[in-house]
Amino acid sequence: MLEGLQIHNETLTLRMTSSPSRKRQDFLEWPEYFMAVAFLSAQRSKDPNSQVGACIVNQENKIVGIGYNGMPNGCSDDLLPWSRTADDQLDTKYPYVCHAELNAIMNKNSADVKGCTLYVALFPCNECAKLIIQAGIKEVVYLSDKYHDTPGMTASRRLLSMAGVQFRQFKPKRTEIVIDFNSINHTGTQSSSSQ
Repeated sequence: MLEGLQIHNETLTLRMTSSPSRKRQDFLEWPEYFMAVAFLSAQRSKDPNSQVGACIVNQENKIVGIGYNGMPNGCSDDLLPWSRTADDQLDTKYPYVCHAELNAIMNKNSADVKGCTLYVALFPCNECAKLIIQAGIKEVVYLSDKYHDTPGMTASRRLLSMAGVQFRQFKPKRTEIVIDFNSINHTGTQSSSSQ
């Protein structure tokens, strides 16, 4: 914050208060930010077992699509099952639920997502891999690959590799990101009128 202004022999001298003279060092880097957006989006999911979010980012680091796992538009998530197991597969969520990747692609706010990167909590299944390939997404960054050995994930890796879609596991630098809605009210070293 500017505290005073002095002019000596046509030289301008600015005296600053005790505001930090350098930028913060603990800011979120782009990959952390985009994975955090995917995780925040997952909080919208009503699935009692798996909340998955996805975030699509273009080459300019702009978010162009966000999605989370849920039932299709117009289909009541109170009437459809959320169970993972049942005697009849029609009584499970699997024939009905839309995955986060599909919703992120469908919710895109640009003409297309060709050449974009998809950040997603779980490695995409084979059905989502098909959508990712068809949409022209060039890279998938995932956090967990807990279903790695299932046939669907093997097929997914095979499809992504054949189509030239890069995939890599996200290695977080921190284990959590806390959103504190009250932090905006803390003055710290900033003046109350600045951002």
